[in-house]
Amino acid sequence: MNREWLEKDFYKELGITSSVGQDEIKKAYRKLARDLHPDKNPGDAKAEERFKLVSEAHAVLSDPEKRKEYDEARKLFAGGGFGRGGFTPGAGYGQPGGGFSGDFNLGDIFGGQQANAGDGGLGDLLGGLFNRGGTRTSSRPRRGSDVETETTLGFREAAQGVTVPLRMTSPAACTTCHGSGAKPGTSPRVCPYCNGSGVVSRNQGAFGFSEPCEDCRGTGSIIDDPCVDCHGSGIQNRTRTITVRIPPGVRDGQRIRLAGQGEAGLRGAPPGDLFVTVHVSQDKVFGRNGDDLTLVLPVSYSELVLGTTVSVPTLEGRVGVKVPPGTADGRTLRVRGRGVPKRDGGAGDLLVTVKVAIPQKLDDNAAEALRRYAEAEKTSGFDPRAGWAGA
Repeated sequence: MNREWLEKDFYKELGITSSVGQDEIKKAYRKLARDLHPDKNPGDAKAEERFKLVSEAHAVLSDPEKRKEYDEARKLFAGGGFGRGGFTPGAGYGQPGGGFSGDFNLGDIFGGQQANAGDGGLGDLLGGLFNRGGTRTSSRPRRGSDVETETTLGFREAAQGVTVPLRMTSPAACTTCHGSGAKPGTSPRVCPYCNGSGVVSRNQGAFGFSEPCEDCRGTGSIIDDPCVDCHGSGIQNRTRTITVRIPPGVRDGQRIRLAGQGEAGLRGAPPGDLFVTVHVSQDKVFGRNGDDLTLVLPVSYSELVLGTTVSVPTLEGRVGVKVPPGTADGRTLRVRGRGVPKRDGGAGDLLVTVKVAIPQKLDDNAAEALRRYAEAEKTSGFDPRAGWAGA
C-alpha cells in the first residue's frame, strides 16, 4: 500500500460514503471525471488537480482488494493506537487501558514469517513502521498512480479488435531531466541524514519506530539544483497520444490494463498503469450473446414453406444459410465458427433467427394466387389451429 493513501480520504474525493457499493463508486467517478477532465477545462489547474485526485481515488476504491486494504489501514490508524509521534502504550490492544499484553507478538501480524514480505500489503506497510531493534529500513520509490480513461468502439470494432489512439493529459516523466528532478548535467545526492533509506528510526520503549525522513521527504535523495521545468519533482503534465490495441471480443464495460502507461513515478520511480474502460455501441444488424453473434433474418412465407438459401452478413463477409423446407417462424439456425473471435484462436457461432415478413399490399395477381392457395390448403386438410385451445 502507498503510505500516502492513509493521508487521503478517497471517499470524500468522490463525494460518497464508505458504505456504498462498487456500482455507486463507478457512477460517482464517471460523473466527476466528465466534469473535471482537462479537455473540458483547458488551462484550469484546480480542475486538473481534482481530476488527478478523483482518478487516484477511483483506482483504489474500484479494486475490491485495494479498497479492503485501504479501509483496514485507515481504520487501524484512525483508532489512535499509532500517533504521529510513535506508539502510544495506552491506546492499543488487549488490556483494559488499551495497551498490549505481555506475550502479544506484533511480528505475528506485521511482517512475520507467514506474511508476504514485499507484497505491498498492510503487513508490508506496518512492517516498515515497526522495525525490530531500531534498525533503518530501505525506502521504496514512489510508484506513480494509476490512471483511468474511457473509449467508445463500434460493435464490429469491439468484436474484431482494433487499434485506437487515446489522447490523454496526465502527469508524465519530465522530458528535460528525464524524471530525475535534477537540472541537466547534475544528479541528486544521497540524503546524509537517512543515508538514502528515506526513513529515520528511533526507539520507543521496546519498539523501533520508523517515519519518513524530513530532510528528503522520504525519497532518500536531495536535489541541490532542481530542474527548472518540473521544479525537482521529475514530473510534468503532458498531453500525449497513446496507441492502444483493443483485443478481439472485448465486451461493453470491460477494463483493459496497460502496464506502465499511467502517471509517472516521483523522480524516476516506476510509473503507474493505465486502465481503459471500453464502451461498445449497438449495431443495426448484429447482437451478441457471449461469444455468439445473433441476427434476425427476414424471410417470406413461401421461403419457409418451400425452403431456400439466403445470403447473410458476418464479421468477415457474407455466407449462405440454408433454410430447410417447412421451417417454423422464429426458428434459430446456427452457423458454426462465424461469431466473435476467442482468445484461444477459435470463434463463437452465428445464430440466425428467421422471421416472416408480411407484405402490406398485394397486387391483383398475387392476391388471386393467395386465395387459390388458401382453398388448396383447406382441401388438403391443413388446419393451423388443430389442437389449439381445446379445438
